Amino acid sequence: MAHLVEQMAYVGDTPWHGLGQQLSRHQPLEVWQQQAGMNWHIEEAPVRFIAEGASHLGSIHSFPEQKVLYRSDTKVPLSVVSQRYKVVQPEEILEFYRDLTEYAGYELETAGVLKGGRKFWALARSGLSTSLKGQDEVNDYLLLATSCDGTLATMATPTTVRVVCNNTLQIAVDGTSQAVKVPHRSEFDPRAVKSQLGISVSQWNDFMYRMKALAERKIDHHEAQHYFQSVICGAEKPIDDPSKLPNYRALNKVQKLYHGEGRGSHLVTAKDTAWGLLNAVTEYVDHDKRARSNDTRMDSAWFGQGAQLKQEALDAALALVS
Repeated sequence: MAHLVEQMAYVGDTPWHGLGQQLSRHQPLEVWQQQAGMNWHIEEAPVRFIAEGASHLGSIHSFPEQKVLYRSDTKVPLSVVSQRYKVVQPEEILEFYRDLTEYAGYELETAGVLKGGRKFWALARSGLSTSLKGQDEVNDYLLLATSCDGTLATMATPTTVRVVCNNTLQIAVDGTSQAVKVPHRSEFDPRAVKSQLGISVSQWNDFMYRMKALAERKIDHHEAQHYFQSVICGAEKPIDDPSKLPNYRALNKVQKLYHGEGRGSHLVTAKDTAWGLLNAVTEYVDHDKRARSNDTRMDSAWFGQGAQLKQEALDAALALVS
């Protein structure tokens, strides 16, 4: 089966999704653009169609309300969108990080193209890091991604990665995601996005304060049962025979991750804690959720149903310490 990932590059250890071409550290953005498969542009053309007529060739007409987006290198069509659609180029995603990497201590770690060019992203580590109870390291990242097929607004998302298991989680404070979304009917303004993000140490500290609270919150068997049945199966209250619930296979897998099979599940921060509950779900979404391939799993974990499930898991975990 063909991968959804057109091309990708990374530095350091192999990413959690196991994909890409390794680069040495501190490469210029121009090298990233080449190696991550982002060295092309999105071109535009009017929509035209052939109407049947007396001639066997028919007649060519245009549809002025729509335009075709296609790749400059291969001429492969990417999507048909309205004339109001504002395109964000692959180059702009990388360029967003130039001042952050040159002056603010950020370092690009992965970048690439999904679905033949319909989605593309870059992920950079900020340099901020926290160690829960001195042994469970969590690092801060900034993910910037967009699409040209209407499936994703341009989105800048503060993201954490738990080192022991490479689980990813979007940062949310007070139940609200810290992501900044720019719809494609608006111009993408990198300065405005950075200003709106309010990239700061205090944001990171606020979030990690809540994660530390999760690591301190002890969980008994019934609480764990209720948490997983609610998050994974949508059950309003726990039942004794979970095999009757939808998504029972996923429920069974997540419970096994929580009870010892998960990477880092034996750490004191995670064993029988709300932090352990949350990471059982994030590990399932990032590494074990059924998918056609690793790249479809990554797409879901960052932008689709997997990302939504992780947000629900975070909300439910934070409710245990509120």
